[in-house]
Amino acid sequence: MTDSEGTPDGPDRPDHGDRGPDGRPTGAGRPGSPATGAGAARRRQRRRRGMALGAAALVLGTGVSGWAAYQKLNGNITADTAAEAELKRYERERPTALVRGAQNILLIGSDSRAGPNNRKYGHSNGTARSDTTILLHLAAHRRWATAVSIPRDLMVSMPACRRPDGRTTGPAFAMFNHAYEAGGTACTIRTVEKLTNIRIDHHVVIDFQGFKNMVNAVHGVRICLREPIRDSDAHLMLRAGPQTLGGEQALGYVRARKSLGNGSDTDRMDRQQRFLGALAAKVQSNGVLLNPGRLYPLLDAATSSLTTDPGLASLRGLYNLVRGVRKIPTGNIQFLTVPIRPYPGNANRDQLVAGAAGKLFRRLRTDTPVGVARAPRTPGHATPGSRSPAASPPTFRGNTASEDGCG
Repeated sequence: MTDSEGTPDGPDRPDHGDRGPDGRPTGAGRPGSPATGAGAARRRQRRRRGMALGAAALVLGTGVSGWAAYQKLNGNITADTAAEAELKRYERERPTALVRGAQNILLIGSDSRAGPNNRKYGHSNGTARSDTTILLHLAAHRRWATAVSIPRDLMVSMPACRRPDGRTTGPAFAMFNHAYEAGGTACTIRTVEKLTNIRIDHHVVIDFQGFKNMVNAVHGVRICLREPIRDSDAHLMLRAGPQTLGGEQALGYVRARKSLGNGSDTDRMDRQQRFLGALAAKVQSNGVLLNPGRLYPLLDAATSSLTTDPGLASLRGLYNLVRGVRKIPTGNIQFLTVPIRPYPGNANRDQLVAGAAGKLFRRLRTDTPVGVARAPRTPGHATPGSRSPAASPPTFRGNTASEDGCG
């Protein structure tokens, strides 16, 4: 038998030293080679202490670098305290949340040209409008999620809003994206709440550069095109079939309007929804979430590009939001456009299909599922919700994150 050091142990062990009255070795023996059990124990103890100190140093080093990374990512996020203060002024008129645990997040893509990275997309006149707005509903049990696009050309009733210069605009009937220009995120949130009667729990704003950075951080997003795209204005030259888009191509793909499809904003929103579905599927894949080399750049790109309400303006806040979402099957992540039809006063504007839109908003407000399916539609406008079998939820024209664009 040997001990952990490989030293013979037991009655056959050679005795290289004298023994005391109690029979134990005195330690007097061959110089430089303590043969006693006590000496071996001391050696083992020294080795263990050295290993412990080395491990502690490694853990400490990892902890410090990890903490530094956490602090960097945490500090990247911009908190929209102005919008929070403005919304508190109107708390009494805002809808109440009906289902505990369900979350409604307003995602706003800003068309601001401010900043050196965004100037190439047009001249900055000091204002911005909501280029894309999506109401994301997360079910309380986090088994499904529904993302509803709100057209920027939708005619809506805007409440009175405070402008950035402190002046107040009066109530108005205008295009939806005017709300962001007039009063920023607070005005947009109040307009959506007035339109839907759904309480907005959080909001996230991202600009052009932030969108590109997120796509690049996941090494591009795979899409599938039924037809080739040749769009000089969007700087897009894409073949038909499956391919992976980098950030610049992706931005052109989701923003192009007049030269792609039928030229309608609804068709553009369909493309945005399909792309976001593909992005969600990519982020959920093991190649991103379980790969620190890809996950950190994604987090860095995302947090650097976000302006959120104070409740989300930290890694802890974002983590609490997405930890349940990451396990939602891609087939249960749905995208659709609010039911609309042409506005009688201007064919280039939209209005809600009141009955179908009301049905959609009520179900989301009560955390009740809706269905989505591809279906024929009037060119440029979304098909209102329909009901098939009596037991199934109403179905709206849309798609899920699991669908392939060429299918």
